[in-house]
Amino acid sequence: MKTILITGAGSGLGAELAKRWAKEGHRMVLVGRTKEKLTSICHHIEKENATCLSYQCDITNPDDLAHLTKKLKEDDLSIDLLVNNAGIGTFGSLEEMTISDIHHVIDTNVKGTIFTTQAFLPILKERKGRIMNIISTAGLKGKKHESVYVASKYAVRGFTESLWKELEGTGVSATAVYMGGMNTPFWSHSNHISDPTRLKSALEKAKQIIEEDKGQKEIFIDR
Repeated sequence: MKTILITGAGSGLGAELAKRWAKEGHRMVLVGRTKEKLTSICHHIEKENATCLSYQCDITNPDDLAHLTKKLKEDDLSIDLLVNNAGIGTFGSLEEMTISDIHHVIDTNVKGTIFTTQAFLPILKERKGRIMNIISTAGLKGKKHESVYVASKYAVRGFTESLWKELEGTGVSATAVYMGGMNTPFWSHSNHISDPTRLKSALEKAKQIIEEDKGQKEIFIDR
């Protein structure tokens, strides 16, 4: 049994990954901003006789993350797999993007991933654990009306590839997950995708990721 921590676990892909890994017998640690959502997912997992704990945390805030790692130590929890799943997207032409939109995307997708990884690296080194970064195919090629989102995902791609080199000899590994879009509330505030229902569900994506995951450096889903 592994202990798996997932950020952005209150809904969408994060929640579905948690449910599926829990069914395989792993202990789940859910992290997100909304306590009620996390509690709901944990209750669902616990009904399946699996172990689930949840912690409210803003991953863009290093102080929050420091408090989280301290709380995990107090609860005698070590992490075997850190899944940096939390992410947001704001779409449209660059001229239409507000400064606030840009900061929000970069703060969550880039800084949040870096801050979380930095906070948990000492714990992961103790366990010779692994980092899984959910990047999306936006980290592989440019896309119209996704300039800031794509920039954020390219940043996480570069961060992950640099970790491969930096973590050599530490026992900690990192996996980049590149996947196409999915049908979640991610698109609810955008007309960027005309028909999100044509996309696979978060449940289907979670199943694919877990089935494809063999501990390799890169996983490609629906490129």
